[in-house]
Amino acid sequence: MNSPPPQINSYRRFWAHRFGIASFLPTTRAEMERLGWDSCDVVLVTGDAYIDHPSFGMALVGRLLEAQGFRVGIISQPDWHSAEDFRRLGKPNLYFGVTAGNMDSMVNRYTADRKIRSDDAYTPNAEPNKRPDRAVLVYSQRCREAYPDANVVIGSIEASLRRIAHFDYWSETVRRSILPDSKADLLLFGNAERALVELTHRLAKGVPISEIRDLRGSAYMVPRGTRPEGWVEADSTTVDTPGAIHPHPDPYAIKEKNPVAAPALPAGTQPVHFLDRGARLKAKLEERAHTVIRLPSYEQVHDDPVLYAHASRTFHLESNPGNARALVQAHGSRDVWLNPPPLPLATTEMDFVYDLPYARAPHPSYGDARIPAWEMIRYSVNIMRGCFGGCTFCSITEHEGRIIQSRSERSILHEIEEIRDKTPGFTGVISDVGGPTANMYRMACKDPKIESSCRRLSCVYPGVCENLNTDHAPLINLYRKARALPGIKKIFVASGLRYDLAVRSPEYVKELATHHVGGYLKIAPEHIAEGPLSKMMKPGVGSYDKFKEMFDRFSREAGKEQYLIPYFIAAHPGTTDNDMLELALWLKKNGFRLDQVQTFLPTPLALATAMYHTGKNPLRKVTNTSESVGIIRGARQRRLHKAFLRYHDAENWPLLREALKNMGRVDLIGNGKRHLVPLFQPAGTGLARSAHSPARIPRAKPSAPAAAPSGKSASRDQRSKGKQKRFH
Repeated sequence: MNSPPPQINSYRRFWAHRFGIASFLPTTRAEMERLGWDSCDVVLVTGDAYIDHPSFGMALVGRLLEAQGFRVGIISQPDWHSAEDFRRLGKPNLYFGVTAGNMDSMVNRYTADRKIRSDDAYTPNAEPNKRPDRAVLVYSQRCREAYPDANVVIGSIEASLRRIAHFDYWSETVRRSILPDSKADLLLFGNAERALVELTHRLAKGVPISEIRDLRGSAYMVPRGTRPEGWVEADSTTVDTPGAIHPHPDPYAIKEKNPVAAPALPAGTQPVHFLDRGARLKAKLEERAHTVIRLPSYEQVHDDPVLYAHASRTFHLESNPGNARALVQAHGSRDVWLNPPPLPLATTEMDFVYDLPYARAPHPSYGDARIPAWEMIRYSVNIMRGCFGGCTFCSITEHEGRIIQSRSERSILHEIEEIRDKTPGFTGVISDVGGPTANMYRMACKDPKIESSCRRLSCVYPGVCENLNTDHAPLINLYRKARALPGIKKIFVASGLRYDLAVRSPEYVKELATHHVGGYLKIAPEHIAEGPLSKMMKPGVGSYDKFKEMFDRFSREAGKEQYLIPYFIAAHPGTTDNDMLELALWLKKNGFRLDQVQTFLPTPLALATAMYHTGKNPLRKVTNTSESVGIIRGARQRRLHKAFLRYHDAENWPLLREALKNMGRVDLIGNGKRHLVPLFQPAGTGLARSAHSPARIPRAKPSAPAAAPSGKSASRDQRSKGKQKRFH
């Protein structure tokens, strides 16, 4: 299982490579005919507009399979009300590849308050309602209806986050794995380039999809209790312990060069033979490689919150590709079988994927339509994937994993030159050089053996692991070389920054502040109170303060007026009203008036979602009596937590006055600098409470008018949108 996999560019190309490279992958029969095709080997169905750029999952997957010699067509944002549009390119020779797009369709369509969004950044002219709810389910069923005997493979962020039974925030219930509901033959989760290439070549050789059961990063349905010959099953309750389950080789063990010979045994003595340590270890590892962990069934986690939290914890403990075991979960009379996660791509493979001949533009059929997601990334470069932060509310861990996969300098600089030379409208400014986290480029564990045996949920919480290489030198060198390219005027870093890593490299912070900030730099403390931070697995505010001191000092030395834009989450599990009040006072003290704020949205599989649903803390061993977590569920309390973040908005003052009265903090209501909200209510504001009597507040003594805040306002873009959430 742990033998090195074949490189994704090492396969012999399929015979159809003779048709050459398409300027755009075909989306209609007419385009197929112009290419000389009579059929497609693979048809990709996506909920996004087709933009031929590596930041868009279907383009990356399509170009990757095209490079293997396969004919790939794309059905983009089909009319799902019937199966007709799914017949647009004919029956694929090998399979339909189905994805909701770069974003989960429910996150794309609904706000954290479950209100329908008025626009869709991945649609021409941001037009809403161009994809259905739970798009993977709908698209898969329509593919089946169009061609009942066609193979259907599902993937992307939406499928990844639903590969086992999961809490669904939008219906407030635990739903089954997406596999039985979609009727798909196979699910590919995570960064699935390896599995996708291997699968497609095997199908092309005539191997039935029902026999392809050994691909890492794949999931499928089998009759309950079915497992391959030689495999053993372990119940999840027997393995939920922190640290390594089985011993691993000690890379620092000292072996005796000249061991002393054992004394001769008396005549007639029968020796007892023990396996040497190496043989025992080998046997253990072999057993582990053929062990599947049985999670509590769908029916059990549906009915028992404690078992749900336990299953979530077990799932995350089995997420390191170096030591993860297969998982199985019963759904009625059948099992969902999950193979271990995919092995990360090497740098040469990442380069291969990103160096493919993308048109780097939307499909011509969209004409002059504006596609906001394309506008956001058209002049940006993705330099890595994955994140070892492990934030409990973030879906990157469940989809991309914690191991950083980085491109080479050569590949990144080449893409910047491609943008300079081929992208219309380029003015010499690269809008972002980053990824899920801007400053994790080429960071990894100092010892591969330690990395492969690690079962920590985060490399940086509760502190930065001593085995983590936090050297920023490769990233600094990349920035300097990129700035030196002819025709490049400015390179910004717009991706989120991990400041607890950045403070370990003052040289990096100086480089950033001097050359790569356009007045504002976004970072994400998320909160300042220990309660919610401990449930988010985020560092304390001390790290923020240290980074801010560095950033401000280096900005002044560069002669620049620059500001940090901190992002915060309201209503996260483990947050109390007092925590939000503390944060509001901190914001006021530091002069921040946030424009838009984020309310916690429970996405499937996330650890914070398990907290939200169960009230238990899966960061520790879960039992009936284990730590409970306070949850903010009611709409009114969620609005209150959001209102604390926008304490300066008059619309929120009635709600805040009432809350402060109930909390015994009427001392914060008044017209002075020390007060959080004023006594007066401007005409035409606070109308949301017009049906209620305003809270009666004791009269405060007159005080000086509040000083104008010095901070700048900030809009929080959806971090779930963008470069990293895709079929691969």
